[in-house]
Amino acid sequence: MTATPDQGLPTGLAGAGQPAFLSRFRLRGAVWLAVPAVLVLLVALAYPLAIVVLRSFTDPAPGLDNYVWFFQSAVNRAVLQRTFVVAAWVTVVSLICAYPYAYAMTIVGKNLRLALILCVLVPFWLSGVVRTLAWVILLQDSGVINSFLRGVGLPPVKLIRTLPGVVIGMTQVLLPFMILPIYTVMKGIDTRLLQAARSLGAKPWRAFVQIYMPLSLPGVYAGCIIVFILSLGFYITPALLGGPRSILLSSLVQNQVLSLLNWGRGGAMGVVLLVATFVLLAIAAPLMRQKHSATRREA
Repeated sequence: MTATPDQGLPTGLAGAGQPAFLSRFRLRGAVWLAVPAVLVLLVALAYPLAIVVLRSFTDPAPGLDNYVWFFQSAVNRAVLQRTFVVAAWVTVVSLICAYPYAYAMTIVGKNLRLALILCVLVPFWLSGVVRTLAWVILLQDSGVINSFLRGVGLPPVKLIRTLPGVVIGMTQVLLPFMILPIYTVMKGIDTRLLQAARSLGAKPWRAFVQIYMPLSLPGVYAGCIIVFILSLGFYITPALLGGPRSILLSSLVQNQVLSLLNWGRGGAMGVVLLVATFVLLAIAAPLMRQKHSATRREA
C-alpha cells in the first residue's frame, strides 16, 4: 500500500498542513510585528503631514486664502508646471539609461554582474550633496565637460544653472531607483521563451520586443512611478545646479517656510503638489495596468 503525505501526521496537521489556531496565531504575530513600523510612520509621516495640511488652511487666518494666493500667482503656476515637466524628463532619461543596464545585468557572467550591481549601490554610500557638488565641477563653464569640448575644437555648452543640467544631476541621483525594480523583474523572466520564439522563426529583436519587453513592464512601471514621485520633491540638486529660470516648487516651499516663515503658504504649496501627484497617479495607474494586460495578451 502506498503511503500518502498526510499519513503519520497528527490529526490537527493532516490535510491542511497546520491547525487553524496556529494559522491565526501566526497572523496575529505578524500584525504585532508590524506595529512598531506603523507607529514610526504615524509619528514621522502622518502627524507632520496633518499639521502641514491644517496650517495651510488656518495660518495666518482660517480659510482658503493660501490656496487662492497660490493659483492667482503666475509665477507659482509656472513653477508647478516646470516641476512636473522636469520630473517627467528625469523619468524618461532614467528609463532610457536604466533599461539596457538592467538587461545587461541579467545576461553577463556572475563576476561582471556583481561589479554592475556594485556600481548601482555605490551612490547610496555617498551624500546627495557630495554627488551634486561633483556635478557642479563637471558642468560649470570651466568644468571638465566644457574643457574637453574646447580641447577638441567644439564650442562650450551652457549646462550649469540650466534645466538640462538639473535633469542630468537628478537623473544620476535617481538612476538606481529605476535600475533596481527593472532588474528585479527581468531576472525572473524565463529566457527560454526567447529561445522558443527564435526556434519558431522569430527574429531576435522581434522576440525581444514582443515577448521580453512586455514581461518586464511591471518593473518599468514601478521604476517610473518611484523616480517621478522622488523627482517632484527634489531640493538639493535643483538648488545647486539650477538657476532663476530652473527653480522648482521645492525651492519655493523652502523659501516660504525657512526664509519668510510663512508656514501657511508653504504648506499650501506642499498640499497642492501632493494632491496633483495623487491625481496623476490615479489616472496613470489604471492606464498602465490596461496597457500591460493588452500587451501580455498580444505577446
